[in-house]
Amino acid sequence: MKSTINRHASTTVAARIAGEDIKPGDFVAVLSEVIELPSFFWSCSSVTLPVDEPVRSRYLPRDAGQPFRVVAICLPFVYANRPRGSLATFDIRRHQLVRLDPQSGREVWKRLRKSR
Repeated sequence: MKSTINRHASTTVAARIAGEDIKPGDFVAVLSEVIELPSFFWSCSSVTLPVDEPVRSRYLPRDAGQPFRVVAICLPFVYANRPRGSLATFDIRRHQLVRLDPQSGREVWKRLRKSR
């Protein structure tokens, strides 16, 4: 059995990005999302937490890594197209976005558009 080695393969890293550094045409993805719940939802622990203070929790959404192409920015909102054509709105106070490598973002974007 013969095997080949691809010596030209490279790994890229998505970089966290601040809202003011995002520009139209960028490929972005959601890294994590923050949800806020009233403190009384946490096992009646109002003894340790003030009742009026929300508890913030960070989680990984199911579609983390899905590429989006930025259309417009009006901070704190970022408007982006999904590969299948619909528009998504991100609130950067709640969503942690990462900028994808342009080549990787474009390649995945094309493949997801073809699959529809």
